[in-house]
Amino acid sequence: MEFFDRVYYNNTVQNYLIATGVIVVGILVLRIFRKAILRRLKIWAESTETTFDDYLVNGFEKFGMPLLNIGVMYSAIQYLTLSERANKIVHNALIVVVTFYIIRLITTSLRIMLESYVKHRDGGEEKLKQIKGLMIVVKIVIWATGLVFLFDNLGYDVTAVITGLGIGGIAVALAAQNILGDLFNYFVIFFDRPFEIGDFIVLDTKSGNVEHVGIKTTRIKSISGEQIIVSNTDLTNSRLHNFKRMEKRRILFNLGVTYQTPPEKLKQLPELIKTTIESVEFAEFDRAHFAAYGDFSLNFEIVYFVTNPEFKVYREVQQAINFKLYEAFAQLGVEFAYPTQTIFLEKNN
Repeated sequence: MEFFDRVYYNNTVQNYLIATGVIVVGILVLRIFRKAILRRLKIWAESTETTFDDYLVNGFEKFGMPLLNIGVMYSAIQYLTLSERANKIVHNALIVVVTFYIIRLITTSLRIMLESYVKHRDGGEEKLKQIKGLMIVVKIVIWATGLVFLFDNLGYDVTAVITGLGIGGIAVALAAQNILGDLFNYFVIFFDRPFEIGDFIVLDTKSGNVEHVGIKTTRIKSISGEQIIVSNTDLTNSRLHNFKRMEKRRILFNLGVTYQTPPEKLKQLPELIKTTIESVEFAEFDRAHFAAYGDFSLNFEIVYFVTNPEFKVYREVQQAINFKLYEAFAQLGVEFAYPTQTIFLEKNN
């Protein structure tokens, strides 16, 4: 028993053995828990339809188990009488490790929530690519906040640091207000979703398909082939036409026939135009009216809808309607008008 009562560095051999035993037993218990219980929980979570339990079990394995191991070691050390300096080192080390895992837990949870939110929205797969840029900003903010709390718990005076950061932040914000504006508008595009990757948009005189939405700029592939790079601020401040969101396309066009057209044939034209448009696939007739007397023609105004929003389909539908109207008018004996002038000559005897 004298051996166990020997003192080394303010602690008996018995205290060292107890501390070692707590560590060994604690680690063994946690290993048994991981293999016997946690593994079964993972199998059960994978068999369920919901993904929440998967995230919960994986999160506990990734963050909870390391914290439990650290807790076992810290509890074992409490059986020992340490010097003030050693005790402070252990305490600070515990704070650093716990803060590290808490920050990682928060960032991982936010990433999972964002991915889950995006996957359930339209175009979720494309949105997942944008999360990387968003998470960079989120991680910077969380780590900066976590480090401030860490230094505060370690006993450092962070008031001066925060004040300096506040003054420096104002200076940086004034110097980089355009960059920060583009960054803020990136969040607006991400959450408000005025357009998405693959959408065909028209911006002032430029138009094309959205290829990439970045933290500062958005890239558009124009119809002529070149890439257009526009800042996010310019995009959100402009009036965009998003043709990808269009369900059907409204078409208005005019036809003019000659003044020599007989009245009975003129009255047949609205019904003839209606029948012709309805016979074309993807065309939905709306109206056709004898609208006005022109300088050289009797003008008809026609409106119909193309139920497929693709531009190429619209052009094909319009072409089919034009062919069929030309044939129908020819069979009816009605001529299309074109600019003409009639000169009357008076002969004096």
